[in-house]
Amino acid sequence: MKKLTINGGRSPVRKNKIGYGKQFIDDEDIKAVVDVLQGDLITCGPKVSELEHKLCNLTGAKYAVVLANGTAALHVACLAGKIKPEDEVITTPMTFAASANCVLYCGSKPIFADINPETYNIDPDDIERKINKNTKAVIAVDFTGQAVELARIMDICRKHNLLLIEDAAHSIGTKYNGKPIGSIADMTTFSFHPVKTVTGGEGGAILTNSKEYYDKLMLYRTHGIAKNSSQMIYPTGELWYYEQVDLGYNYRLTDFQAALISSQLNKLDKFSYRRKEIVQNYDEAFSKVPEIIIQKEIPESDTTRHLYIIRLRLDMLNATRKQIFDALYAENIGCNVHYIPVYWHPYYQKLGYKKGLCSNAEKLYEEIISIPLYYSMTDEDVDGVIEAVNKVTDYYRKE
Repeated sequence: MKKLTINGGRSPVRKNKIGYGKQFIDDEDIKAVVDVLQGDLITCGPKVSELEHKLCNLTGAKYAVVLANGTAALHVACLAGKIKPEDEVITTPMTFAASANCVLYCGSKPIFADINPETYNIDPDDIERKINKNTKAVIAVDFTGQAVELARIMDICRKHNLLLIEDAAHSIGTKYNGKPIGSIADMTTFSFHPVKTVTGGEGGAILTNSKEYYDKLMLYRTHGIAKNSSQMIYPTGELWYYEQVDLGYNYRLTDFQAALISSQLNKLDKFSYRRKEIVQNYDEAFSKVPEIIIQKEIPESDTTRHLYIIRLRLDMLNATRKQIFDALYAENIGCNVHYIPVYWHPYYQKLGYKKGLCSNAEKLYEEIISIPLYYSMTDEDVDGVIEAVNKVTDYYRKE
């Protein structure tokens, strides 16, 4: 048995550290940004609307609104959906805090539904159990890139007259029953953070088929200011005239970011293909490791995976999750954990949330590690990650 590097072994699996996520920027992306920087308009120019049209063509949605980041997208979606202080919004605890923070921004109350312990996505049965007279919406998160059970969740929302916002920060490129994510829920939000499949450095988007939501989204993105006379209270007809008709925010995206995202979208098919290849290699390798559980995929989801998570059977290992994590890190495999249940954070504890709300999510958190997954990983990189995971689990395996 090979001695672990963390225990004094001299030969880590990799000579150089590999991160769990990394953007891929090529010459076309750089040129797209430089062209904008050398032009007349670097914000409030044509590239934003060009990107919005491209997102509509990609997803099949009627309308797209791009914003400064994915968190802004969630916030504005809640505003357009008329989430009010007396309302409750159901979401998952197994997500980045923004999925619940956007509800707090509106003065409303996040309610956490537990996850399916096999798919790690929000459990539709628990959504229905948590609905009461104050429930206004559901924010369903496509965790790791796998689509939630959209048909079931949509049926629940229609039955109870609830808004469905799909937080698709992880799932651009994913399809549900052959239909691209972005055109199914009432509103769908994307994120273009650097570790996501497509990046603009930052950036977000909201997709919808509703003209009513679209008009509100456009207002809230830009200070609540209307330049279209149809949205004004006292239109005058002058070209320079505008009105603030609501309280909005400065959530605009720059043109050079929009140009980068648009260029990145041209590579989405190959980004998706490579991520699926890596996931398949991981699945094949780790299905042979009894100490690891592989995330289950629902047949409806043709998934472009943002994250790859190994779930440890700690009862079969002479180690804690921290020991496994640290040992992998010492082998130069950059890992992470996604996510700490949202209501475990001190801020949510101060609001009165207690541990124990969602037992499946809490158990999952204690057993998972995110390992590297990104487009530019070579086969050698992938093999190195697999070798390191095998080396560490072999070492700590109970006899």
